[in-house]
Amino acid sequence: MIGLGDTTVLDFWRWGMSELRTNTLRGVMAEFIVSRAVGSTAPGRVEWDPYDVVTPDGIRIEVKCGAYLQAWSQQRLSRIVFSGLSARLLDEAAGTYAGERGYNADVYVFAVQTATSHDVFDVLDTRQWEFYVLSRARVEGTGYRSLSLVTVRSLAATAVSVDQLAAEVSRVHADAQRPTQ
Repeated sequence: MIGLGDTTVLDFWRWGMSELRTNTLRGVMAEFIVSRAVGSTAPGRVEWDPYDVVTPDGIRIEVKCGAYLQAWSQQRLSRIVFSGLSARLLDEAAGTYAGERGYNADVYVFAVQTATSHDVFDVLDTRQWEFYVLSRARVEGTGYRSLSLVTVRSLAATAVSVDQLAAEVSRVHADAQRPTQ
């Protein structure tokens, strides 16, 4: 880094991004896990994109993350609620947001870090994660901007592991494309 001797961006990452259990970094980690699991070839994440991940087949995914534990001590486990399901699109050129909120992804992945004890809480252990996949129509059909984990579980076919995630995203997307009778 210019003006800071031999300081590098790696030093910054170690300093500012080392506690992956915090809400903000855990959410970014969930996006990264989903991106890798579905084979996305994007070189990095764009903070204000209308969705978080695009599969090689062009399926747009919004990733929502929750956990029972936080980075700090707790009296009880956290109630998991996924918010921000709809959003206003940003017009980067104009520097303004669209007037109306919309559901901007084809598929929503609800990522849950399942650890319930700080002794084993490891964001990097993908075996501690479960994923629920819903189509845009299913999420939009609720009429809500937030959903509890209980509601997500009732709407999703099943929880899947990281190694099942790509297939589940493809299945949910394909099912949503079929005409209803």
